[in-house]
Amino acid sequence: MDIILHLGAHRTATTSLQRYAQACGPALAALGVVVWGPEVTRGGLLSGVIPAPGGHPVAAEAAHARGRIALRVAQAEAGGAAHLVVSDENMIGAPRLCLRRHRLYPGAGERVARLGHAFGGRITCAVLSIRAQDAWWDSVLAYAVARGHRLPSRGDLDRLVTSGRQWREVIADIACALPGAEIVILPHEQFATRPEARLAQMTGGATMPAGRAARIWRGRAPDLDALRRAVAARGGDPARLPEGAGRWHPFSEAQAAALKEAYEDDLLWLRAGADGLARLAEETGPLSAGTQPRDGLPTRGQSDDIDKRHIDKRNLG
Repeated sequence: MDIILHLGAHRTATTSLQRYAQACGPALAALGVVVWGPEVTRGGLLSGVIPAPGGHPVAAEAAHARGRIALRVAQAEAGGAAHLVVSDENMIGAPRLCLRRHRLYPGAGERVARLGHAFGGRITCAVLSIRAQDAWWDSVLAYAVARGHRLPSRGDLDRLVTSGRQWREVIADIACALPGAEIVILPHEQFATRPEARLAQMTGGATMPAGRAARIWRGRAPDLDALRRAVAARGGDPARLPEGAGRWHPFSEAQAAALKEAYEDDLLWLRAGADGLARLAEETGPLSAGTQPRDGLPTRGQSDDIDKRHIDKRNLG
């Protein structure tokens, strides 16, 4: 049985894929695909694998976690699963840490290495969705501000642009943490609205069920109107946000251009072979979705974005 880690990242329609897998569970099981989402991973399965913030690794807890995971994996295998997908964007860290450190997932390598050990070295593939850095930070900041994070200062934005950590560094950390596992990279711009295509890439290309569950884009970042209400509700000054409607773009034109250029560099590196560390999955033609839903595609906005069962408030600062 293949064991595939779907590592996110946050703000790349990960919740949409997890909800799709829940809705299509029986159909996926008939194809030999089992998906463990946050309802499993945050229900105690990974307890002890990665220390809580401020905590220290405890060998006994890690051993218990490894035994617990091995038992659950054996049950899935006995049930006929050929592909086990473990999907939880918090496995590589929390957006609040990215904001505090002004860097993309600074602890990803250590966390993934612990996961590899917890699964007994059986991880066959790790999948990461990446997104243009300007749009990714826009979305992370909007979501965080809606949840109580302060509005970023000019210095904060400068540090996010100049930190120097790109997706290629995150990918290299993951590859080093899982030697021998295939690392697959999915561009958000092509796969955002197609969870069945993402799952097919993870499991070797089998045709996945589509249907309405695959066409609902969940967890979209709050827009400017929602952010003004959130800031005002906690006594802040909503006038610090720009006027108008639509998405919030906190970066200057020059900052956004620098972040876009960094993403293009990442994609060029991936297309050139990523130094043998990872494989870029790309799709071309009319089915490539881009970052916006197609006309008529149902969406779920702020209320679904803040899903108490799947997302821990503490993870977003």
